[in-house]
Amino acid sequence: MLATVNLTEIYTRCAAEFAARVHAVHGRWDAPTPLPGWDVRALVNHLVNEERWTPPMLAGATIAEVGDRFDGDLLGEDPITAFDGATAEALAAVRADGVGGRVVHLSFGDHPGSEYVMQLAADHLVHAVDLARALGIDETLDSAVTEAVLDWFGPMEAMYRQAGVIGPAVAVPAGAGAQARLLGAMGRTP
Repeated sequence: MLATVNLTEIYTRCAAEFAARVHAVHGRWDAPTPLPGWDVRALVNHLVNEERWTPPMLAGATIAEVGDRFDGDLLGEDPITAFDGATAEALAAVRADGVGGRVVHLSFGDHPGSEYVMQLAADHLVHAVDLARALGIDETLDSAVTEAVLDWFGPMEAMYRQAGVIGPAVAVPAGAGAQARLLGAMGRTP
């Protein structure tokens, strides 16, 4: 599936999945999410944090160079505007020429930009479901990018689990669709 949906398109569509849910919050910022200790505001802030990190990381900055400038509350008094601004900057960085081949200095070593962009895409996609569940709205994801993220994640799953980034896998029925398989692999009940 990765061959038919390019990296930029995967990220763009995954980010759009999360953005659609953010624009459906309608004041429910303190609603609990399925993530222990996180309400809707904390979840959206987490993604804004990632989006703020995206431009400098794709430009070659190290974690030390970025430092703590994106720590804390990034949503302020107008969370939707803060989210939209961060999303636009991250999308511009991901859409830059040659981004997939750039070296990105991650906490676990240097990796191609394509790896970093797929990590971000996966986080947007899975957190779109977390946010949808918190808001009680449709959690159906874009099937093509879900399949692409699942294809990427398969070989990465053990490493992510060992690093403690995801919880234990949740079993899914035989023949389950890509969304159920991705959610189960990421430790969520489909």
